Amino acid sequence: MQEKKKKKRKTTRKRSGKKPYFTQVHQDAISQYCTSPDLKEREYLYVNYIGPVFSEMVDKIVYTYKFTNLPNIDDLKAECKIWLTTILNKFDASKGSKAFSYFSVITKNWFIHKVKTNASRVRKEVYFDDSNNLKEIKGLVTYNTYVGDREKEEFWDNLENKITLWGDEAVKPNEKRVIEAIKILLSEPDAIEIFNKKAIYLYLREITGLNTKQIVNSLNKVRVKYRNFKLEWDN
Repeated sequence: MQEKKKKKRKTTRKRSGKKPYFTQVHQDAISQYCTSPDLKEREYLYVNYIGPVFSEMVDKIVYTYKFTNLPNIDDLKAECKIWLTTILNKFDASKGSKAFSYFSVITKNWFIHKVKTNASRVRKEVYFDDSNNLKEIKGLVTYNTYVGDREKEEFWDNLENKITLWGDEAVKPNEKRVIEAIKILLSEPDAIEIFNKKAIYLYLREITGLNTKQIVNSLNKVRVKYRNFKLEWDN
């Protein structure tokens, strides 16, 4: 394991070959829009940056999750794009959220609600023993790759940054050593031969040189930080 520590760390996330359409430029434009009191500036930001990327985001989510099976989908897409403008001011960049994650989740949930509403209406019109119709209803939402992969990538990027910050903020040496060990394990999952609680503790003991009690004390503090991070992320 000591030799593995010396090896160059490799990322655990697979980078997509596709160029993201929702970039930092759009993130900054949304943040600036939400804080600017100038109506002309906000109009410029929306027309040139926010509106077009919202339109593309909605189209991609509809295609990715197969919401195209919804009736009047073109009308629903237009309705959703208009609705996004009404909640634009609710985005708060100071909480550390990415605009893409925030609005893509909201958009996805908006269409899922439409699916449920439509499915409820359809159920009243079909017999429940008609398997073909039931399959059609269940097939209204088919989870695919891009949005989910992008959300996972942003989650791990944010978590990695948080873990680094926790290490910088840690006062006690033992806590710093445990956090560094966690970073090593997360960056080299292929080097972990056994995934269970006992094995992970053994890995941590080997990397840090600490005993189990010292590791547990530091991990308890990390667990609290992670729970707070996960709660903020989910919200």
